[in-house]
Amino acid sequence: MVWVGNQTLISHFILLGLFTHSPLHLFFFSIIMVMFLVALSGNGLMILLITIDSRLHSPMYFFLSWLSLMDLMLISTIVPRMATDFLLGHGSISFTGCGLQILFFLTLLGDECFLLAFMAYDRYVAISNPLRYSVVMSCRVCWLMVAGSWLFGLMDGLIQAIFTLRFPYCGSQEIDHFFCEVPAILKLACADTSLYETMIYVCCILMLLLPFSVISASYLRILVAVLHMRSTEGRRKAFATCSSHMAVVSLFYGAAMITYMRPQAYHSSKQDKVVSAFYTMITPMLNPLIYTLRNKEVAGALRKLLGRCPCGGRPGLG
Repeated sequence: MVWVGNQTLISHFILLGLFTHSPLHLFFFSIIMVMFLVALSGNGLMILLITIDSRLHSPMYFFLSWLSLMDLMLISTIVPRMATDFLLGHGSISFTGCGLQILFFLTLLGDECFLLAFMAYDRYVAISNPLRYSVVMSCRVCWLMVAGSWLFGLMDGLIQAIFTLRFPYCGSQEIDHFFCEVPAILKLACADTSLYETMIYVCCILMLLLPFSVISASYLRILVAVLHMRSTEGRRKAFATCSSHMAVVSLFYGAAMITYMRPQAYHSSKQDKVVSAFYTMITPMLNPLIYTLRNKEVAGALRKLLGRCPCGGRPGLG
């Protein structure tokens, strides 16, 4: 701690975590670790399949591979640190460590917000204007969309990390959360944060509401186009693809909006922890399952990969 005048400024924080060491919480911790492993393997497998199978070299799967990479990085930013704190029995984290976690987490969160919007636009073009799809969604356009997602996410992460840690923190060192999330940290600030909270709200309108509006408009247009399709099989395939996309979008954006678009006075520590778990752990685990569960092309790529595996069967002798 550092003394400044009559105040003791905090030099590090203590994360209280998500669980205690009760038998029930040990069970929940085990579930979280299983989810973490499923997320790592599922997203890693998606990236591998899309990279090695030429049938998956299309804009939709290009965006899916980036979504899987972002999910891998997002869950790896949160869960290993949380698990270490739980197993060692303490959650001390330096100012620098907290700032880096805010930077990485919000960068990836912003990336995913914009990438999901671009994915919705991709589906809209594919269904509503299939003849011009290859022109509109060219390789250059796809790369620009991904680069734009990373740029906007990085800007948001840098701004919030720098401004959050510029406040003086005194009194309690305990963050009632399992990672350094901005609303939880601001509760410890010994200065007026109302202006900064307003700035966060404006940022959230740009980072959450704007992409969500693009997604909603895209899927509304898709719905209209699907209803006008003559092919029953085409309608079924389009509905299957879009319903899985909307499931991911609703879960991800809903949880993020609850956390970042509510006034500070309405935040409850227990509720914040549960909501944060949705978009830091549950969504990264569900994304590869939701997007590929009814996808024949991915299933075919997986069978092809397993067919190449030397452990899939012993070659005949002679």
